[in-house]
Amino acid sequence: MRLTHLADYAVVMLTAAARRAPAERLSAAALSEETGVPLPTAQKLMGILAHAGLLTSTRGAQGGYVLTRPAAAISLADIVEAVEGPIALTLCSGADGPSDCALDAHCRIKPHMGAVGNAVRGALHAVSLQELAS
Repeated sequence: MRLTHLADYAVVMLTAAARRAPAERLSAAALSEETGVPLPTAQKLMGILAHAGLLTSTRGAQGGYVLTRPAAAISLADIVEAVEGPIALTLCSGADGPSDCALDAHCRIKPHMGAVGNAVRGALHAVSLQELAS
């Protein structure tokens, strides 16, 4: 399993955000400059992370983004799923019915892939944003 650039950048940006004072307003421009994430990508990610409920935005001169929860209450799984969607290691592991896999009708592993995905998600959930920021 490999994270996309967007998920990787989201982790980098939120880790930088977690190093700030808890109520400090954040801007995509400031996080872009601090982390090296290109500004258009940082802006896109701030919107995605806000839509996922990890950031709250406030408009106006004193506006910006803030973390919705303490960094200790945000997990690596929360960040990855905000950008990537539900963690599923194979095409079929997130599907309730038949998938596009050519082996779907005869596969003996499919019933177990949900458990594998849950184990991976559990491992990512065990790592908090606070741990990453320290």
